[in-house]
Amino acid sequence: MTDMPTSPVEAFPFIEIAGAPAERGYSYGQQAKDRIAASLAHYKAQTRRLELTDADIGRIVRNYLPMIERFEPRYLDEMRAMAEGAGVAFEDIFFINARTEILKLAARPELRAQLADSDVPDGCTAVIAMPSATRDGRLIHAQNWDWKVECAHTGIVVRIRRDDGPDVLTFTEAGMLARSGFNANGIAITGNNLESSRDYQQIGVPLPLIRRKALESTYVAHAMHAVYATPKSGSNNMAVSHADGIAINFECAPDETFQVLPEHGLLVHANHWVSPAALSKLKDTGIAFSPCTLYRETRVRELLRPRVGAITADTVKSALLDDWQTPWSVCRPPRQDFGRDTRSATVATVVMQPASGVMDIAPLPAFDPRFTTYRLAPQ
Repeated sequence: MTDMPTSPVEAFPFIEIAGAPAERGYSYGQQAKDRIAASLAHYKAQTRRLELTDADIGRIVRNYLPMIERFEPRYLDEMRAMAEGAGVAFEDIFFINARTEILKLAARPELRAQLADSDVPDGCTAVIAMPSATRDGRLIHAQNWDWKVECAHTGIVVRIRRDDGPDVLTFTEAGMLARSGFNANGIAITGNNLESSRDYQQIGVPLPLIRRKALESTYVAHAMHAVYATPKSGSNNMAVSHADGIAINFECAPDETFQVLPEHGLLVHANHWVSPAALSKLKDTGIAFSPCTLYRETRVRELLRPRVGAITADTVKSALLDDWQTPWSVCRPPRQDFGRDTRSATVATVVMQPASGVMDIAPLPAFDPRFTTYRLAPQ
């Protein structure tokens, strides 16, 4: 088992990419080569424990390719070039982008039950403070990313300079196309784990590709379409906002999507289904592995509610750093997970102000909540 850090982790590296998809991908691969290698080493060790070979992964990747060709073929060009730049196989880069799906939707049916129980739940607590709730009248979109503690050493921030749409700033795992982020048109997205009885029965588009599609959108309607209508392999929660004061939380099952709207200027979501329509149709299978979700959402909302009308980025940071019931807290230090041989932590607290073009990120904030500021516009 990897030793847990006992001191603050360095700020996440920043890279900038530009040009056509292949040019962007190659530059990304070169600049993030070391962190891509670290990410692959971690996830490949997991596949070896599951007796999932590179040949198995290759077969699963090939099953995905026709769907990605239909969804956005440029992403395959970018991933192939990224692999070349990083000196790894294309299947490795695709594996990073589809790591949850591949680890849980194996091509070998006899592995499915084992794989479904193998992966730590990707936690997270998401927050959107609407313009009416903030001191300066500007929307704030934020998230705690709860995941494997090793990923504090594989995260990066990517600025994507585009000629064919708005520029993008995204925080993600090295090798992924996107995770949390916002674009120059004011569209922002975060994602957090949900689990349901419908999961991993079909091939769907990997989540990082859906998030990237949303972030490339010129119009918020297109971003919401990508989240709402794209078929998925597993459940996931994605919150989409626009700096002008639009926010919808999408609770996504693989084949159906449900909505949760802000209340009193706040939208807060953790890792359990809350839409009444969703709860009437499916079974929540994730709470057993992440029971703290039931109060994390409440804690953050109750910490923010008294400040509605005067919320700032610092207010949101303070709520997301809440340590009540640590290590089963909103901001978690590394701890053993329920029923799984894994350790997770709040890998990063991400606070975005799309109208200002600013993203503040603290790595492993339970150790040291120091934030680094990243900007969409070059300084």
